[in-house]
Amino acid sequence: MEPPRRGSGDGGVAGAGVAGGPGVKRLTALDVCILEGVAVGTPTVRLAASLYLSRQGVEYRIGLLMRQFQVSNRTALVSRAHSLGVLSVGVWPPRVLPEFLE
Repeated sequence: MEPPRRGSGDGGVAGAGVAGGPGVKRLTALDVCILEGVAVGTPTVRLAASLYLSRQGVEYRIGLLMRQFQVSNRTALVSRAHSLGVLSVGVWPPRVLPEFLE
C-alpha cells in the first residue's frame, strides 16, 4: 500500500515541473554558491570561510533558501532544487543552471 501524499506534490512552488517555471525565483550569486556548497556536502564553517561570511551568515542564507523552496532541512533543499531543475543533471559537482541566476 502506498503511503498517503501530503499537499499537492509541488510544495506550493508554482511551475514545479518546468525548469525555469514562473514560480521558481532567481537566485543571487551568493545563494547559488551556498546552494551548490550544500549540494556537495560542504560543512557550514568551510562554506563560510570560502565566502568570507560568518557561520551564522551562511546559516541565515540557508534558512532563506529553505523557506524559498518550502522545505525543512538541507537534504530536502537539494532534493527540491534538483526536482525543480535548478541543479544540473548528470554532472558532479552539481551546478545551478544559468537561467536561475539573478
